[in-house]
Amino acid sequence: MSVKNKVIIITGASSGIGEATAELLASNGAKVVLAARREERLSKIVESIKTEGGEASYKVTDVTKQESVQKLVDFAIEKYGKLDVIFNNAGIMPTSPISSLQVDEWKKTVDINLMGVLYGVAAVMPIFTQQKHGQIITTSSVAGIKSFAGSGVYGATKFAVRNLMEVIRMESAQEGTNIRTATLYPAAINTELLDTITNKAAKERMTEHYNKVGITPDAVARVVFFAIDQPEDVNVNEFTIYPTKQV
Repeated sequence: MSVKNKVIIITGASSGIGEATAELLASNGAKVVLAARREERLSKIVESIKTEGGEASYKVTDVTKQESVQKLVDFAIEKYGKLDVIFNNAGIMPTSPISSLQVDEWKKTVDINLMGVLYGVAAVMPIFTQQKHGQIITTSSVAGIKSFAGSGVYGATKFAVRNLMEVIRMESAQEGTNIRTATLYPAAINTELLDTITNKAAKERMTEHYNKVGITPDAVARVVFFAIDQPEDVNVNEFTIYPTKQV
């Protein structure tokens, strides 16, 4: 399997999709580097992976700070001697109507959902370009392929990520650097994402919806595994992951 022995960075790895992906990849022989802000959670997940015979480490990281993301990539290289994949998974979803003018939340959303991804790209691009291989996987959202009332700014960041990943794929093909990309569009996945919604009405509505149709994060983890596990000359670049029950 091409997953085995690959060194893979995962941001937003302290819970949800990131945690499930780290566990799945490590159980299949990957060397995973977990990144998030909550050190206690990261430490517990890494210890659990090691107990199960997997290889894992962690680096406390704030994706809104370029130097923090650069240190994460430097750590992975120093620890394992190489880097094959970065999974830009950190994100928040503070859903609210534009008319509520949650400007501070808008900035935070852009800083994490878009700039955090760009910082990840900036940190790995020189490495992937020089070695002429590598993979950038990023979590967008169904809000990155269709518009939803109440998700204007969140959706804007996710649409931006979609464009960014496709442009990286195209430019890499033109430049002959063999960098693969994959963009994930998860729908209702039961994670801590709803906890980032501060608008009461929006949170109640979303919680009710997720309680009805939501599925577990391992559904997305399996898609990440599939994307990484393809031959190096195959780029499977877009995945929409819906619960079967969701319209």
